[in-house]
Amino acid sequence: MRSIGWSLFCAPGAALVALVVLAVAAPAADNPPAPGFDAAGSDARAIQVADRSMEAMGGRPAWDAVRVIGWTIFKRTHVWDKWTGDYRLEADTTLVIMNVNTKQGRVWEKGVEVTEPTRRDPILDEARSIWINDSYWLVMPYKLKDSGVTLRYHGELATEDGRPADVVELTFRDVGDTPQNKYLVSVDRETGLVSQWSFFETANDAEPRLTRPWNGWTSFGAVKLSTGRGKFEVTGIRVSGEADPTAFAAP
Repeated sequence: MRSIGWSLFCAPGAALVALVVLAVAAPAADNPPAPGFDAAGSDARAIQVADRSMEAMGGRPAWDAVRVIGWTIFKRTHVWDKWTGDYRLEADTTLVIMNVNTKQGRVWEKGVEVTEPTRRDPILDEARSIWINDSYWLVMPYKLKDSGVTLRYHGELATEDGRPADVVELTFRDVGDTPQNKYLVSVDRETGLVSQWSFFETANDAEPRLTRPWNGWTSFGAVKLSTGRGKFEVTGIRVSGEADPTAFAAP
């Protein structure tokens, strides 16, 4: 099958993440974990950092009120209804409209619909993996307490640009495409926002495969999202609390 756009960049276990956490105590946030979050295996300091980060981005109620998100990264354009799972992917000459929960959908290549299941279904599978990967590059900080995630406080360290941050180690269990991944996520001590992440292909790796900044934090309505990933940028971000059925209509 022809690949849709670029290859995946570190397709995450629950998604890609290197987590740095703030050491400054913050008020308890209204940020309940997802079912299956490893609360027993996580430590209190790491959870506190995750909650502070959620609060700095606008808070859990504001995030839950977001319904549709659009963005472009790695030359791929996405629209995702996180309430229903409906998803649109445009990559090169391929258009996919599917539901990431049911894994059902339709595919067009160069404007012609692909109806043969042996061709269509692998493209749908790849599109879902791309959604896992590319959405994590955008919304990872909102997913620190997802199902299958374990958080451990990794200490206070400076990011590559010299800013003090609290670092959280993120590992996965039985979730996503690559649950063997590990991330260290840096949370800026002053702002409470994620400022850097480091990706490890396996939890036992001594050195990360990559480290990238998270900067360009911008308000989109009541929530904040980061646009800068070093040499990669996230563009065309739009956020809405309303349904957008036209985005998921057949061409």
